Amino acid sequence: MDTIDFASHPTAFLPPLIRLTSCSTQDVTGALNRLRTLYWPAKPPPLPATMTLPIPKRKRVHLIHDDSVPDSGYASAEDSDDEDSAAAECGITHVGPDPADADRLEVLRADTLQREFAVRWTTGFISRSDAWIEAADSVCRAQVLENATVLLGKFVANDADDEDAREEPAIMRSFRFPSPGRVPVTVELKDEPLRADDHTSVGLQSWGSSIHLGERISASPDYFSLAPYVHRNRPLRVLELGAGTGLLSILAAKLHAQSTPAPTIVATDYHPDVLANLRLNLQLPENTPAASVQVCRLDWERPELGVTPLDARFDVVLAADVIYHPDHARWLRACIGQVLERPEGEAQGGVCWIIVAVRPIGRHAGLDKSVAQVFGVDEEEGKVVLERGIRLVVLEMEDIVKAEGIGRADEVGYKLFKIGWEKVEWRY
Repeated sequence: MDTIDFASHPTAFLPPLIRLTSCSTQDVTGALNRLRTLYWPAKPPPLPATMTLPIPKRKRVHLIHDDSVPDSGYASAEDSDDEDSAAAECGITHVGPDPADADRLEVLRADTLQREFAVRWTTGFISRSDAWIEAADSVCRAQVLENATVLLGKFVANDADDEDAREEPAIMRSFRFPSPGRVPVTVELKDEPLRADDHTSVGLQSWGSSIHLGERISASPDYFSLAPYVHRNRPLRVLELGAGTGLLSILAAKLHAQSTPAPTIVATDYHPDVLANLRLNLQLPENTPAASVQVCRLDWERPELGVTPLDARFDVVLAADVIYHPDHARWLRACIGQVLERPEGEAQGGVCWIIVAVRPIGRHAGLDKSVAQVFGVDEEEGKVVLERGIRLVVLEMEDIVKAEGIGRADEVGYKLFKIGWEKVEWRY
């Protein structure tokens, strides 16, 4: 039976990740085992059908975390002599933690700071494990990594269950994006709680990938073909797919507040609740001039593109964390092929930016690879010629490190893809 040192917390027994390469396989295995035993202890054998037990008299332990000390601050409790004698009379022998220890364990499990530290540590271990695995027995250490991935999956699943079990209020979020040579760009967003019974409502909240892409666009709008302009021969056309809360569309509108002629910015999504919240965010006073952004419903699988403002192609297409099913990348490629400006003469055509979260566990694990597959980074078969002489391909790809405090527990990083047209030499 696993035993637990009740005086130890994850902040105390998990080894520092900065020294991960010096940790032995046994060290990491032991740390993961202690985490598993702490949060998912083995169930005790069933009790006999009939059994007389004394009523324990224990002190109440408050589920309060004291930030002034590293410990969880739970009080000690001792069984009374009367309880011990009563138990002896019944012929009962305690095996494992006694009732007082069980209370302390519940307090430790309920300590949100300790749990959050455990999740961050496990996530960090997974993201930094490559060098650690290569430093010794790779087969054995690869199994340790697999165990850590399973453990993180348990944390994420529990968090999801907890979120579904309670009604979350809507929250207002404010983002301030530095912009060289200009005043920082501020975006205000309302995040609504996700619908527990509808997985397509993910756009009701702002995700880490859109924040990371927003930071990069604000810092280098030229690189993303979104630099402000004066006296352009025609308005810049920008399309956001799976806009969600509208962060990227609002950011683009603010960057081009003084551009002439004014750009055409279109934010699209599929879910009606998401579209309603998107319209609300565009109308917030703090997001002026985002009210000029147009909102449309768009189904990538069966896009209806014959009416304004979707009846003309776009110079820039943005998509942040929009792939939640293996089919989504394929639908996305077909849709982008119909909306992205084609090359003409010396012009290279439009550019599409797709950022996806890297999730090693859970139902969305590995979906970041689907972008590379359908746009032909890894496999030649992904390079589908959409019409004679041109095809959509990945022009550039960047791995982005997850920033502290941004993103969900199951995200270990992000991949940013620059998608564009490639001319194909036809052979007869």
